[in-house]
Amino acid sequence: MSTNPVMSDDSGALEQATLDLATLGIVNEPRKARRSEESPQAEKSGHGPARVIALCNQKGGVGKTTSTINLGAALAECDQRVLLVDFDPQGALSVGLGVNAYDLELTVYNLLMQSGIRTEDVLVKTNVAGLDLLPSNIDLSAAEVQLVSEVAREQTLDRALRQVRDEYDYILIDCQPSLGLLTVNALTAAHGVIVPLECEFFSLRGLAMLIDTIEKVKDRLNPDLELDGILATMYDSRTVHSRQVLSRVVEAFGDKVYETVISRTVRFPETTVAGEPITTWAPGSGGAKAYRALAREVLAR
Repeated sequence: MSTNPVMSDDSGALEQATLDLATLGIVNEPRKARRSEESPQAEKSGHGPARVIALCNQKGGVGKTTSTINLGAALAECDQRVLLVDFDPQGALSVGLGVNAYDLELTVYNLLMQSGIRTEDVLVKTNVAGLDLLPSNIDLSAAEVQLVSEVAREQTLDRALRQVRDEYDYILIDCQPSLGLLTVNALTAAHGVIVPLECEFFSLRGLAMLIDTIEKVKDRLNPDLELDGILATMYDSRTVHSRQVLSRVVEAFGDKVYETVISRTVRFPETTVAGEPITTWAPGSGGAKAYRALAREVLAR
């Protein structure tokens, strides 16, 4: 599926967006190796310690939740133990896995804001083997206000995830479409960031702001944070605009752009209704094959 098409010159606005990205100076950074030191508990279980990845983009509707669900399911197919964290008050990740978070007594909100609540108390098993969920609902929106007065407020999620980090190979955090305190919490807890990027001009414009936020969190809160990669989503090879945007992102970020490209398909909305990943709903579809390819890339990096 994928990758680096050669395009014709774009509009002046698109060129300027590319220049803004290039000036960030993070093109072709060497990748850090995944941590090799494991705790005794991790060695005993054969899993962990988890690499924590935040799927983040302040623009909504770019495929963050879809990518979190399906990348997690594809990693689970590769015998990885995966925990998905629904860190968006809209709760779309939970709904996409068939969980009605409004019927649950405990969610991520309780884990963050109430003492004595353990991560295991909130954890929900999904219908996919090896794939677990920390669900969320609208209650989480109150946490952004309540955390303001907390000491070390940016590390709240990180402290919660430490309880289970040795039990998983990957923890994927589905961030809300903003750059507020909840997103900063996710970035502080993460080792890496995957940026789902819709192949559309306005998504490209906002990418520079997101990368700047990642760099600030890295400098001030989490020196281990790195940009794992940029995932092109909602790609339509029939349109010149999609090809131009993808070309500009590849020019600016080089091998930080995943080879796998997620194309538009009606299958993804169907999986939301079904409440399961595309890898089980339509295992032979192009979308399922694409996320399996992405999982292989994530494992290889």
